[in-house]
Amino acid sequence: MDTATFAAGCFWGVEAAFRQIPGVTATAVGYTGGNTPSPTYEQVCTDRTGHAEVVQVEFDPQKVSYQQLLDVFWSNHNPTTLNRQGPDVGSQYRSAIYYHTPEQQVAAEASKQQQNASGRFGRPIVTEITPASTFHRAEEYHQQYLEKRGQASCHI
Repeated sequence: MDTATFAAGCFWGVEAAFRQIPGVTATAVGYTGGNTPSPTYEQVCTDRTGHAEVVQVEFDPQKVSYQQLLDVFWSNHNPTTLNRQGPDVGSQYRSAIYYHTPEQQVAAEASKQQQNASGRFGRPIVTEITPASTFHRAEEYHQQYLEKRGQASCHI
């Protein structure tokens, strides 16, 4: 199994999108990229910890490629809004790809260039591409949040 980590706004909807992909064997929502040890949801929501809401995806590369996961990432949020997704505002909602290997870094950077060149978004992509750092699993009530409630997206 391989691991991928993505930030694309509200982690509930992002997790739901990745859970639908054949070859994704597990997901967990949490926080990464900040400076507060063991942050809580309430702390991250203050926009003072430096963490992003993220989804960590475990996947079987024999069944789904990292490129396919990148395609899901680009398709499920607006990567041109800095620190904002829909009504959610703050650096915890930033668009980011956290790579775990040099190969993921190369693939992420190439994918971002392709998306920018395509003109699909009409504005420059602000997605950051950064090495994965410590992943702090979110509180259990956040895990598979939308699935538990029979909902399909973050803003219902």
